[in-house]
Amino acid sequence: MRMHLGALALAGAALMSACDQNRGTAPLSADLTAGSQPMSLAFSMPVAVHTTTSISSCDNSPGPYITVNGSLALSGLGTRLVFTNNAQGTHTFTDQNSATLTVIPNGDALTIPKQPVLGGVGGNPFIWIQLTDDRDTPLTGEIFLGRCVQGLSQGVDANLSLPANAVAFIATGGCFNNPGPTITLSGDFTLKPGLGARMIFRNNDNPVGGPHEFDSATVVRATLLPPGETVSFPKQPVLGGVGGNPWIWFQFLSASGASLMNPALVGRCVQLNQAVS
Repeated sequence: MRMHLGALALAGAALMSACDQNRGTAPLSADLTAGSQPMSLAFSMPVAVHTTTSISSCDNSPGPYITVNGSLALSGLGTRLVFTNNAQGTHTFTDQNSATLTVIPNGDALTIPKQPVLGGVGGNPFIWIQLTDDRDTPLTGEIFLGRCVQGLSQGVDANLSLPANAVAFIATGGCFNNPGPTITLSGDFTLKPGLGARMIFRNNDNPVGGPHEFDSATVVRATLLPPGETVSFPKQPVLGGVGGNPWIWFQFLSASGASLMNPALVGRCVQLNQAVS
């Protein structure tokens, strides 16, 4: 599934200031090719997962009928383009020579569609949920939901950090002295793992390791989000620069404006313009 975000918003001065303060920090995990137009970064994206479970029946066979749905909220992602009049960056990192864009707003959410879950032990089991990745690796501990007949808790919230990849595509148009080069930015953000859930059914409320420790017969797995969920940020014009043919640098930023990578040289405006013409 591919989701399209709305127009990018210019971040405020506080975001630029935060970037300046975090300048020079290394990326969490970078796959970055300097000097090329596509700029990519592998990193960990903090996300907030909210799930809601409901029960429609508590039958002995095949067991209780449960549905799970919810949302996964992203922590946000920004970018910064910096324009300098030399490759060494002597005149780098002044507000008038940079443009900061929010490409994924903080709290932008992916919807977890309603998933049916069948199974259990008997008609009135004790029920837990555990969030996993798409390879069934646990991302949380077991979270107790309740007993079937008594009803389940309304929601489960978990804060996670998931591997992600972001790619920005940078294109130049005119390389003019006033108002500066015409540059456009677009790209994709992809969550690498999927999100799953284990629904765990027991006939008592003992913790794991008790006499009725769960096994494969009492665990039902559900896919909440498939792997490779992608958000695209559409082409957005960026105005700014120093003179008509500046050197152009690029950074990905966190939602708070902290640098996720050191500034990477994209190239010089005229040369990039010729490469795509």
